[in-house]
Amino acid sequence: MNKIIVSIVFAIILVLGINKVTDVIFYVEKPEKSAYQVEGITTVASTTSAETSSESSDSDIMALFASADLAAGKKIFSKCASCHNIANSKHKIGPSLKNIWRKVGSAPDYKYSKALSTYGKTWDVAELNGFLLKPKKWIPNNKMGFIGLKKPEDRAAVILYMNTFADNPLPLN
Repeated sequence: MNKIIVSIVFAIILVLGINKVTDVIFYVEKPEKSAYQVEGITTVASTTSAETSSESSDSDIMALFASADLAAGKKIFSKCASCHNIANSKHKIGPSLKNIWRKVGSAPDYKYSKALSTYGKTWDVAELNGFLLKPKKWIPNNKMGFIGLKKPEDRAAVILYMNTFADNPLPLN
């Protein structure tokens, strides 16, 4: 029995020893520059380009309201309805979205994440459009698990639909 244990330990030591010796003998320095370069990709994003794209998407979304369909907005909002209420001010997992045009994180009797309660802006078309595109990116560290709506037509339809439940709806058409 002792010979078996000693043989196993010896084999492990032998394998590890050979591994270390080969690392020393065949050491290769990593190159400073990668051998495979991908051209045309820049990783640095400028703030002005983000602001410009935000401004252009705002004008794009405003143009989409003319062709937005309330029925499509209602259908798309069904994804939101599992967590949010829109017909009345009763909260579900998420806050009620009735009267959406208010300060972010200000629905009464709802406990918001720190990210939303300290955001300090008011919901308007631009804020809502950006938030619905990618909620986690627009307001980092918020608790909402929704991934977002990629299509601008879908965001326009949902915003138009939510606007109908506001006490003071915006003139979006």
